[in-house]
Amino acid sequence: MTTIKNIVLVHGAFADGSGWRPVYDRLTAKGYKVSIVQNPLTSWEDDIQATRRVLARQDGPTILVGHSYGGPIITEVGTDDKVAGLVYVASFAPDVGEPLSALYGDHPPAAEWVVEEAGDGFLFVSPDHFKAGFSADLSDADAAFLRDSQVPIAASAFGVPAKGAAWRTKPSWMVVSTQDRSIVPELQRIHASKIGAKVTEIEGSHAVFLSKPDEVAAVIEAAAQGSANR
Repeated sequence: MTTIKNIVLVHGAFADGSGWRPVYDRLTAKGYKVSIVQNPLTSWEDDIQATRRVLARQDGPTILVGHSYGGPIITEVGTDDKVAGLVYVASFAPDVGEPLSALYGDHPPAAEWVVEEAGDGFLFVSPDHFKAGFSADLSDADAAFLRDSQVPIAASAFGVPAKGAAWRTKPSWMVVSTQDRSIVPELQRIHASKIGAKVTEIEGSHAVFLSKPDEVAAVIEAAAQGSANR
């Protein structure tokens, strides 16, 4: 079966690329060439450019994968000709002109998801609520590491409207994390339906990429195969 070998993984807010390590290990073991973006989270444009930079280094058709805030990023960057398919992981997908702040609609985060202002325009997930809101299905030790290494994001990033909607022309896959407290599963399903994504539901928290790497990697592999055989 023909498959696309280049995969670019894009992390979300309050995290960095190291969280993709378990998925990376599974995909590279199968021969995929995997690159991981390190978004600075200092502005929407900085993160768009960070992802474009990594994509430009790929040597052929590429699957672009985004978790959470990374989903809107791949929606805009994915219009690039190198991108053959999109994988959304516990995410949402804006249309052109939609800022992230408008995407929750009638489905706000659960009570366990608590975000705090840092006082300088940046946001953190509350340390006291981090495990319950972000990573309830991880061990205490793994959740604590994510909590203590979290990367604050510029609040202004959530107000920038999307300039492209790659899902309109590229095949899409969506991992719905059914225990998510940040982007609730009902909202994930709404966005999956909007973009016509192939949906896989996985019992997991917002950190499903870490808690269920086998299942997430399998969806990415399916996208690599499905996009190549269109």
